[in-house]
Amino acid sequence: MKILLIHTGGTIGMVRTRTGLAPVEGMIEAEIASLKNLGEMAHTIDIHSCSPLIDSANATPRDWQKIAKTIADNYSGYDSFVITHGTDTLAYTAAALCFALEGLSKPVVVTGSMLPLCVAGNDGHRNLKDALLSACWAPPGVWVQFAGRLLHGARVQKKHSSAPDAFSAEHTNAPPVIASQRFKLNGYGDWNVAIMSLSPGNSTRIFECAATICDGIVLRCFGSGTAPQTPEFCRVLQIAQERDIPVFGVSQCLEGGIKMNTYAAGAVLRDNGVLNGRDITVEAAFAKLHHTLECCSSADRSNRLITPVCGEFGY
Repeated sequence: MKILLIHTGGTIGMVRTRTGLAPVEGMIEAEIASLKNLGEMAHTIDIHSCSPLIDSANATPRDWQKIAKTIADNYSGYDSFVITHGTDTLAYTAAALCFALEGLSKPVVVTGSMLPLCVAGNDGHRNLKDALLSACWAPPGVWVQFAGRLLHGARVQKKHSSAPDAFSAEHTNAPPVIASQRFKLNGYGDWNVAIMSLSPGNSTRIFECAATICDGIVLRCFGSGTAPQTPEFCRVLQIAQERDIPVFGVSQCLEGGIKMNTYAAGAVLRDNGVLNGRDITVEAAFAKLHHTLECCSSADRSNRLITPVCGEFGY
């Protein structure tokens, strides 16, 4: 078994500095050497360290593209891939890789830690070891290995800011990969996408700005898919329609998703072209919107967004 470990940065490879934890070179390399010396890992493990290493708070779609391209460039030379990543945006990257690595026939396992390897009692040692072992047997697709669990890459979310078991994923039977007869890299470009969240009585000016300048919007709706029934908000959605930009509706609730036909207060969404994101996570919705803008024509984008392709919907 030959594994390529792609180290992007994140808490797992950080040390304490005067301004707080920051990523440094050599931490992951030392941990892999330790695992081998202790006889805990017999497989061939090569390490590709991204430069510069980053805190995942600084990650962008360009970083998704860099990771996906590294996998594509080395695809034929390895049996599987492990990615070490910061936890704050790990779910975004995992979802993005599900859309980027079409026809993936090998496992890609993303992991990280809540405490750095340099801290006693850290979770990084276990998570990294588990990820490397999972890379040897996991089905093809993009997975997240964390706190002893292998989670679906297009369904995963960070639900706790500090607990060791910070991640969870809602169930789906669909694998975390776009099915295809051959492997294909879907790229990410420089699209202007906003995540906008509704709140009671909030000003529509910021929404109008987004509808005027953005290429797409993920709209975090109330509950099962409701929104303010005001002329001002209706006008915002009309601007998006006039500009032919997709508005992808998701729920602010962590579970249950949206069903826009349930309430009359959902009519403003239905009647003004908001696309039903069902129970997709906001992370997967954001990644899928970027993917769709890059890979689909304007005429095909709406259908692509509402069509399940890699297990991103649970129903």
